[in-house]
Amino acid sequence: PVEGLNNRLKMLKRQMYGRAGLDLLAKRFILTS
Repeated sequence: PVEGLNNRLKMLKRQMYGRAGLDLLAKRFILTS
């Protein structure tokens, strides 16, 4: 089903963006602080 694929894509995006997002947030905090 399409819903299953969408959920898998969301999980993959969360995993990838989760790691990259933490790095970006850390860089932003360093720049702003």
